[in-house]
Parts: sequence; C-alpha cells; structure tokens
Amino acid sequence: MILETQTNWVSRSLQHVWHPCTQMQHHAAIDPVPLIPVSHGRGIWLYDMEGRRYLDAISSWWVNLFGHANPRINAALKEQLDQLEHAMLAGFTHAPVIELSEQLAALTSHQLGHCFYASDGASAVEIALKMSFHAWRNQGQTEKQEFICVQGSYHGETVGALAVTDVSLFRDAYGPMLQRAHVVSSPDARQAQAGESAADVALRAAADLERVLQQRSGKVAAVIIEPLVQCATGMAMHDPVYLQRLRALCDQYQVHLIADEIAVGCGRTGTFFACESAGIWPDLLCLSKGISGGYLPLSLVMSTDAVYQAFYDTDVRRGFLHSHSYTGNPLACRAALATLQIFADDQVLSANRARAQAIATAFAPLQNDSRVAHVRQQGMIFAFDAIEPDAARAASFSRRFFSAALEEELLMRPIGRSVYLMPPYILSDEDIALLAQKTMNVFEKVMHE
Repeated sequence: MILETQTNWVSRSLQHVWHPCTQMQHHAAIDPVPLIPVSHGRGIWLYDMEGRRYLDAISSWWVNLFGHANPRINAALKEQLDQLEHAMLAGFTHAPVIELSEQLAALTSHQLGHCFYASDGASAVEIALKMSFHAWRNQGQTEKQEFICVQGSYHGETVGALAVTDVSLFRDAYGPMLQRAHVVSSPDARQAQAGESAADVALRAAADLERVLQQRSGKVAAVIIEPLVQCATGMAMHDPVYLQRLRALCDQYQVHLIADEIAVGCGRTGTFFACESAGIWPDLLCLSKGISGGYLPLSLVMSTDAVYQAFYDTDVRRGFLHSHSYTGNPLACRAALATLQIFADDQVLSANRARAQAIATAFAPLQNDSRVAHVRQQGMIFAFDAIEPDAARAASFSRRFFSAALEEELLMRPIGRSVYLMPPYILSDEDIALLAQKTMNVFEKVMHE
C-alpha cells in the first residue's frame, strides 16, 4: 500500500503539474529522471512518502537558510497568522514590512534606505530595471534606455529579466520578445590564461565593460551584475576587484549599478550582502530566495536615496507606478524578520566561516583528482567541474548525477558539468563529513558508469 501511495502521488503530479525547469518527457522516458513526492522536511533533510530521506545540499534551489521546519521561524509565522495575514500596501502599512525595511537599511549602514517589495526574484529584477529607466527619464535623461549585462549572466525568466540574461537555454526561445542588452565579458576566474590571476581576469573583463560604456555614452541606464558568483552559469566566481572597478566605471559614466543578490545575498558568499566583500554599494540591490528563510515568496529592491528622490514629486506620473497584489505580505515579512533574528542571535556569519573551512577541508581530495577542474569556493558556495571528454556523456552528466545522488540520500542538481553545494547554514561537522563522502560516492559512480 505504501509503494502504491508513493507511485500514485508521482502519477497524479505528472498528470496535472507542469514542473518548472523540466522537460516533462524526461520523467516518462525508458530511463526516467526520478520525481520525488515530498512528505515533510526536518532540518537539512527532506523525506518522501516512504520515509526515505534526502540531504538538501542545494537548499531547495538556494532558498532554505536554517533548515526545514525551523522552530523559530515556525513560531514567528504562527504568531503573525493570528494577527494579520495580508493587507494591501498602497495606502496601508504594517509592522512587519516597516521593521524589515528598517533592519535591512541598517545592514547597509543606510546606504540603501528604501525597500520596494514583490514576490519573486525575477520580479525584483524587473522592478530594478524599470526604476533605473524611469529615474533617468524623470531627471530629463530620456536617452538612457539601454542595459548592460555580463556574459553567462542569469537574472530571471520574465521578459525584462530575460533581456539581461545571457543563458541561451532560457533566453533563445523568446528572443523576438526581448529588448536586447549589451553583453560584456565575464570576470569568471575559470577563464584565466597562463600566468593570469583571478584579479587579472576581472580587470580584463572590466576593460571590456569600459569599452561599451565609452561607445554607448549617454545611452546606458544601468549595468546589472551577480556579485562574486554567477550562479546559473555554473557557479562562475570572480575576484572582488571587478565590483570595485564596476562601481568606479558606473560613477564615471553616470550609470546605475544594479546588484542582483537574489542568490548570493543573505550570507551565501561570506558577508550578508555580497557587495560588502568589495567594499562597495550599488544603486539598486535585489534580494529574494533566502531572505524569508525559504518559507514564503518574497523579494525586494533596495535603492539609494538618489534613486528614490528621482520619483518624489507632486505629479503622480513621476511616481513609480508598479505594484504586485501581495507586495510586502505580512507573513512573508515576518518570516524574513525571524530569519534576520537568527543571523543576529546565532552569529551566523562568523559560524559560517568555520563551516566553509570545514567544507573546503572535507572536499580537499578533489584538488588532486584528474577528473576534476576548477575546484572553487566563495563562502558557503562550493563547486567543481567534472571533466567528461565524451560529448554525449557530458550532455547527460547533470541528469545522471541527480539520479545517482538520490540513491545516496542527496538532493543535488549539477549545472551542466558543474557540481555545486549551497547547503543550509545548520550543517554540523558530522553533516559536512557525510555530505562530502556521499558526494564523492556519487561522483565515482557517475564517472564510471
């Protein structure tokens, strides 16, 4: 009966649920990609309907910071549920959204003092792009209508966000719908030539950006960047000097800098905001994913006072007339406040430095493995690239690894041949050792099959 129940849930899902980022036929193939019905979660583990467990090594698409069913976040949500579930944010406000905005502004030392809310990361990117475009228009610089993004960048899958995304798998099908952005060289340290350092690659990429800014002077509204780690292109990591140079160039050419910290914010890279590692602040900063602890859809854009003031006027047409029905949802904001409280109470950023070192130590054997390239780490993000000379095997590597990982009680989804970890911030030393051993087991199996 239990087996039938598990199978029944899979069948019902495949019949009626259109799963994201999935070729649905792969679940019905002769050698199908597994579909796991999840019953419940506890800490770092997800459990299926038969009670099998899976270590959530990628934080359920990078959202879960402090484990599933976290008691402190649960308690905050239960309390909030009895007070206010939702109220429109136009003409109304409430304690959770006010307190969250205040605390986030304080975390930037009030360099980014204004928060505009939405529900998902792509929506936050749309908001930032529109804010930049509209702010320049309000200031009389109507020719500033163009955007610059980085090679391999990913900023979401709505139409505006896709326009500044350079991952062909997501973008190409919708090309005719998009306003094309200028694509400049990536500072990805894996592109280092003989004798080059990561900083050299970053400066070379910055020079390419400067070339475009010179050519399109007076036409560019903003540059958008994923600070320190370009996640969806295979955890491409770059030296912080790129961000410093980027900030200087944006100032020089009067261009907004948009930091997409949807995946890399909230402590993932070692500091709460990734931009802090370079000692710079953008004009607009996008947050989502981990900000609610992985509990509820929540995103936001933080802006400087200069951007905010560009809209501050008696004329309603000069206001930022953008809205989402669930903007600033009290439940989501309360989850975010509970998340920030855990950061403070548990000194998470400090504890994560020790966890990151433990991860590096546990995976040290990969450094000398001839089947591995570009072992890299930025804070709590760890990655390496598998060397697969055979093109067919390389193309199927991610799916084969995902399936094999499930057999080892692991939830891992490589990006192409890039295997990565982005785990919750509650791993113990024993958890890290277990995660490393199971990952090695999966890698051995996939490389030998």
